[in-house]
Amino acid sequence: MFTGIVEEVGAVLTSQDGSQLTIRGPLAASDARHGDSIAVDGVCLTVTELTGDGSFAVDVMPETLRRTALGGLRPGDPVNLERSLRADARLGGHVVQGHVDGVGTVLSRNPGPRWDTVRIGLDRELARLVAEKGAITVSGVSLTVTVVGEDWFEVGLIPTTLADTTLGALAVGARVNLEVDVLAKYVARLLETQG
Repeated sequence: MFTGIVEEVGAVLTSQDGSQLTIRGPLAASDARHGDSIAVDGVCLTVTELTGDGSFAVDVMPETLRRTALGGLRPGDPVNLERSLRADARLGGHVVQGHVDGVGTVLSRNPGPRWDTVRIGLDRELARLVAEKGAITVSGVSLTVTVVGEDWFEVGLIPTTLADTTLGALAVGARVNLEVDVLAKYVARLLETQG
């Protein structure tokens, strides 16, 4: 489990068709062990190797490549990193599983005096699980939804988010991993099974 509070921006060192990644992330790797979970752009991945130089390797299953934007990562690309939540830590963002629900596309970006407003398009089926003032994870970052449309939503990016995550450099057309609030998924499933 994660919180969506990015701990550091790492960099992809190697990619084997997206199915195996080596990532430089000195903080994320500092206390990692083989088998630990690290969220990479919001995707929960298992550490398969530690290099000792602040880097770690992960395997990416075909299902993960199909449902996320990880397959497009190339050496040098920045990625948001978060270690899994410890039981004695504060839950600073919201409950994030690292199970990406879909990929969105940045539709527009409007800079404000101290923040940016970003509109992200997504599949209508997924959009029905997004609520105004609710939580959403965008490429591993816990955000509050400000406006919702039929196939899009907007979020505001504060200066800290702009400076400390990859979202500060997102361009129109960029693909982002999306995880909706887990509560919305369970409520939707309960309603489906009851008629």
